[in-house]
Amino acid sequence: MATYTKEKLSASTDGRAVKVAATATAGTTIHTGSSTASTYDEVWLYAMNTSASSVKLTIEWGGTTSPDDLIELTVQPEAGLVTVSPGLVLKGNATALVIRAFAATANVITIHGFVNRITA
Repeated sequence: MATYTKEKLSASTDGRAVKVAATATAGTTIHTGSSTASTYDEVWLYAMNTSASSVKLTIEWGGTTSPDDLIELTVQPEAGLVTVSPGLVLKGNATALVIRAFAATANVITIHGFVNRITA
C-alpha cells in the first residue's frame, strides 16, 4: 500500500519561500526529488512577484538541457500566489531529479509550495 506524506520543498527553510536569485540556467534549486525509483513527489508550486514590473519565470523541471524540461510563465507585478505546478509528478531516480528556477530579474520572485511524497 502506498504511503503519502506532506513535506516542505527541499530548498525551503522551515517551509518558507525560496527566493529565485538565478537569472540563467542552471537556476536556483527549489526541490530535489527522491533517489528511490519507487518514490514519487507530487509537487505544488506557487510564485509571487514583489516587484512593480512583470517578470518572466522559468522552471527547470528535472533537467536543464532540453526545452521539454522548461515551464515558462510571466508573473505579474504584486500578483500574490500564482500557480506554477498544480501537483505535477517527479519520479524518483537513481540520480535524483532537481527542480530549479530562474527569472529575468534576480531576487523579486519567490516560490512557495509543498510536496506530497508517495512511496510504494
